[in-house]
Amino acid sequence: MPMWSIQQTATCGISSGRRAARLLAGLMLGLCLAASAHAAAAGGQPLRILYLSQSVGFVHDTVRRPDGGLASSEIALQAMARDSGAFSIELSQDARELTVNRLADIDVLIFSTTGALPIDRETWTAIVAWVESGRGGFVGIHSAADTALDFEGGEEAWTSFLGGRFDGHPWTQGAAIRLANLEPSHPLAAMWPDGTAYAEEIYQYVGFDPDRVRVLQTLDMSAGPLRRPYPVPVTWIRQMGQGRLFYTNLGHTPSTWEDPRFRDQIVRAITWTGGRTDVPASPNPEVQDIAAIAAFVAAEGLTPSRTPADSATIADEIRPLQSIHPEKQDGDSSAWDAARARVRAVLQK
Repeated sequence: MPMWSIQQTATCGISSGRRAARLLAGLMLGLCLAASAHAAAAGGQPLRILYLSQSVGFVHDTVRRPDGGLASSEIALQAMARDSGAFSIELSQDARELTVNRLADIDVLIFSTTGALPIDRETWTAIVAWVESGRGGFVGIHSAADTALDFEGGEEAWTSFLGGRFDGHPWTQGAAIRLANLEPSHPLAAMWPDGTAYAEEIYQYVGFDPDRVRVLQTLDMSAGPLRRPYPVPVTWIRQMGQGRLFYTNLGHTPSTWEDPRFRDQIVRAITWTGGRTDVPASPNPEVQDIAAIAAFVAAEGLTPSRTPADSATIADEIRPLQSIHPEKQDGDSSAWDAARARVRAVLQK
């Protein structure tokens, strides 16, 4: 197994037998959590979900409603609610319906949105307080990262809340990718085995702070036709006071919404953000630092002879590569080449 494989990083040198045992244990735990979520819903009241799929910007096929019908993502969520029994679902494509008073009748908000949503500062302040108090949870799907709020400073407020903002999608619709699972036994990611080959549109982000979130999935830069020498998170979670937030970049295409693994992940995300289950949620910057180095090593085709003594410092050199990629510098590669050379020199000492 390559030195910088994400699986090896996540297990910190644990033997292959123990890795297999942990993976099996994680899968069993996931099944138990799913069963527990169903039992909790059956024994009490299902969680109350409001799904907002408003498009102020680009309209994705997954949220486009045909005449007189529902969008494919809305139909999928209705099926998840029916099949799991864990939640009931309300549908909206108008953020103005999300009032301060309505929060009292909701347990979890799900956003698959684009553009500057018509949410004023007062309502947004109430939503954040609602989450932080533990009275509500939030699930963001795909283009939730390509969203803002329609008031001065709304873009920054949204970015701070979600944990990152859309900064282009070099991996366009249907791109061949491979998903690295940083925590293969984590209940919110165990349904996606490390190294899962997939086809999706994948975002990269600005305003992303590794110290604030727990990243569960990233792009595996050792596979696929497009590889970049910096980390690209795909799924993360964060604790917000007493409340919880889940975000995944997956969900661009209708086929993803039909995928049983994606549906399983979203149901578990709903039950976790709704307070029905508990999972590890503290930030994992050290794991992310190693993943950043793994991305660089894979994309650059390096074979380091040793583990760097200060992974955090090296990772901090790698992450800014995204912002100086030639695509963002009118084709100028001078800063890009110089920065990559510095990191290569450190890793090849």
